[in-house]
Amino acid sequence: MANIEFRNVTKVYEPMNKKTKRFKAVDNFNLEIQEGEFIIFVGPSGCGKSTTLRMIAGLEEITDGEISIDGTIVNKVHPKDRNIAMVFQNYALYPHMTVFENMAFSLKLKHVPKEEIRKKVNEAATILGITALLDRKPKALSGGQRQRVALGRAIVRNPAVFLMDEPLSNLDAKLRVQMRTEITNLHKRLNATVIYVTHDQVEAMTMGTRIVVMEGGVIQQIASPNELYRQPSNMFVAGFIGSPAMNFFNGRAIKDKDGIKVSISGFKLLLPAEKAKAVEDGGYLEQEVIVGVRPEHIRYAADIPEINARYQRIEVKAGIVENLGSEELIYFWIEDKQYCAKSSDTDLKSGDAVSLAIDLEKIHVFDPKSKLTISN
Repeated sequence: MANIEFRNVTKVYEPMNKKTKRFKAVDNFNLEIQEGEFIIFVGPSGCGKSTTLRMIAGLEEITDGEISIDGTIVNKVHPKDRNIAMVFQNYALYPHMTVFENMAFSLKLKHVPKEEIRKKVNEAATILGITALLDRKPKALSGGQRQRVALGRAIVRNPAVFLMDEPLSNLDAKLRVQMRTEITNLHKRLNATVIYVTHDQVEAMTMGTRIVVMEGGVIQQIASPNELYRQPSNMFVAGFIGSPAMNFFNGRAIKDKDGIKVSISGFKLLLPAEKAKAVEDGGYLEQEVIVGVRPEHIRYAADIPEINARYQRIEVKAGIVENLGSEELIYFWIEDKQYCAKSSDTDLKSGDAVSLAIDLEKIHVFDPKSKLTISN
């Protein structure tokens, strides 16, 4: 296990020729990772997450700043001397070697005694359930089996840090779910420090102890899965975490006898006390704001036994209705913008009038210019 610290880390790619521009892939990245943490770097393609992982591994040079592992600055340390193991998206197995030989290869390079190699490989194979595969070559394995071999190759090295770069992206949906669980259990069993890169926010939410959300090379928020979901720091995080994505309504903050509301085309949402105070204290009365509501917090009104003051009814027409088996997604339009709500199994069809209930306790309010959450 190891702790890792990033201090003002920046990565800039200089132009290769006159036609290309200088590109800042990672900008002023600061983070402390404690021993035994499972940290997820998540964000859209091109956000800098894989570049950051590769800088830890020593596969990318750092333009500015420092990375330290267990207090030792590793900027100039060769990758093989960093005591890390990396699991790649494409497995990176040697096709001419057996599973045993693939897993043992790094140990042979270090001249580890044969008996110790055999012991370590067998222990890792037992943990991963691939003992019966040790004599096979990669071409005879399924995608999930190859990924287990790649994990086993990392385990036998007993590294201070495991680095995983989108290791499940080549697997089918069912196998991804299974491997998510296996990797999570593996982390608990080894009590290892893991840094895991993914663009899949479901992987991030289900696996990480803390999540680093990135966009444009910049950290947007670092928090636990629950905090990211419940208290996003800005609209990017709010929209990226959650599926389907959060709905965003443009409105205007007003005050009347009932309290502070946000006036949106066709209806008004009464803000709960804490958010109302933040809006008023921030000087947003009579100003434009953006209200965010997740689809699961806009429900088919018939699904809610008692519609009380916590809920705001709105009347809309159903657009597309997607049946997911256990629930349905109801898409609806307000003016020229589409939104999404959730319901239990219904017989709704496109064009039907539908009554929806918005949970006022679950709404978020954002500054339309800075895109930051308006809070106290």
